[in-house]
Amino acid sequence: MERPRSAALPQAVRDHLGRQLQAAYAGLITTPPPQRLLDLIAQLDGILAGEDSLSAAGFRQSLIEMLPGLRAFAISLTANETRADDLVQETLLKAWAKQEQFVPGTNLKAWLCTILRNQLYTEIRKRKREVEDADGAMAAQMTAPAAQEHGSDLRTVWQHIGRLPALQREALLLVGAQGLTYEAAAEVMGCEVGTVKSRVSRARALLADRLGMVSERALA
Repeated sequence: MERPRSAALPQAVRDHLGRQLQAAYAGLITTPPPQRLLDLIAQLDGILAGEDSLSAAGFRQSLIEMLPGLRAFAISLTANETRADDLVQETLLKAWAKQEQFVPGTNLKAWLCTILRNQLYTEIRKRKREVEDADGAMAAQMTAPAAQEHGSDLRTVWQHIGRLPALQREALLLVGAQGLTYEAAAEVMGCEVGTVKSRVSRARALLADRLGMVSERALA
């Protein structure tokens, strides 16, 4: 087992790591969603045309706003854009069908990420695949979008993110990339807040080590 070393990471290293993570994730968020997801939103518009529901219209608009981040989260979990888009489509449909269960004023991003993650793990169980990616098999597929600046460096970051244990990777992306609080991430992952903090700490330590940042005193 890798020993957690994040507590010993200098703040400058943690800050630099956070900037690299945000930069790597930004390309996924700014990439336009595929047409089929936009078409799905249009279909929801069509449903609303027969209804006079301001609340439903507001919910649909919120889904549109959350779409880039939701798709980025799906891609980061699956390392496959086609599968990620399937996952997002199922998430949007389930969210639409269950919109009465969402409490206005609460964290919509966390709610959607929970639906997406549950869908993913349901599919994994059905296919009898391993939840943990201990061998880093997806690392070879985990690449940053070509349009990003400094693509080579960011692809390296993504490859190392892909080698993190699955649950640590999820926790790090939810907190460090999606910007969720530890409490919200714990709700998404269905675990204790302390567990999320531990997973994020371990993920940061492993990522910093593999990127050669632990010994970089120039960052201080």
